[in-house]
Amino acid sequence: MSFNPPPEVPPYPPENQTEPQPVVAQVSYPQVKPIVTYLIMGFTIFVFLLQYGSQMIYGDDLIANLGMKANQEIIQGQLWRLFTPMFLHGSLLHIGFNMYALYLFGPSLEGRFGHFRFLTLYLLGGFAGNVVSFIFSPAYSLGSSTAIFGLLGAEMVFSYQNKKLLGNRARRVLTNVIVIAGINLIIGLSPGIDNWGHIGGLIGGSLFAWYAGPLLKLEGVFPNLTIMDEREPRQVFTAALGVGALFALLAGLFIFIKSRGI
Repeated sequence: MSFNPPPEVPPYPPENQTEPQPVVAQVSYPQVKPIVTYLIMGFTIFVFLLQYGSQMIYGDDLIANLGMKANQEIIQGQLWRLFTPMFLHGSLLHIGFNMYALYLFGPSLEGRFGHFRFLTLYLLGGFAGNVVSFIFSPAYSLGSSTAIFGLLGAEMVFSYQNKKLLGNRARRVLTNVIVIAGINLIIGLSPGIDNWGHIGGLIGGSLFAWYAGPLLKLEGVFPNLTIMDEREPRQVFTAALGVGALFALLAGLFIFIKSRGI
């Protein structure tokens, strides 16, 4: 009995061919100066100086007394206390830590979100954090960490929604931000820290970024490509209105319940 040997299988890839090499394409991203980030930092520091001056002159922080989150005063109609706490701080260490965090996360987020959208994100994060703190914590509170946590939430959402385009960088950023947020939430379990404000800011910033954050796509002719944002301005406006209305409704409902003694 005879048989024919099987044909020799050629190596893969063939010896006369080389493996495909990665191609580098030049991709440009619109550059935006972090003007809003620096303006927020400047304004917050200015307010802190006013607080310090008030303590030096009057022996009391009149600015904080008028603007910190105080539940009973909010129930009685001082609704500005749901916004103003994000610009107030209790100590030099307090404002130093928060401004450092804003300096770390603000410029890159403002570069991707743009001036107006970034400002909206910051204010909504702070507002949402104060509303959640108002509902779940009777303690007085102040500080921009509510808005900072809104930025962390937006960073996570941005990295997740654009992970196909950003690749490994998105996974690294997402992991790092989750770890940072988790550590700070654990630290926030310590007495004297308004962790409910952190959680609310995280939720508010995440919600706004999910519906209004940049959705990136590539445009142009290879190898000169440009990163564009698919999100339309009307979507940003609708998301801002919706998130703001949601937390305003929660605050209003809680005020109604408390004012009726329920």
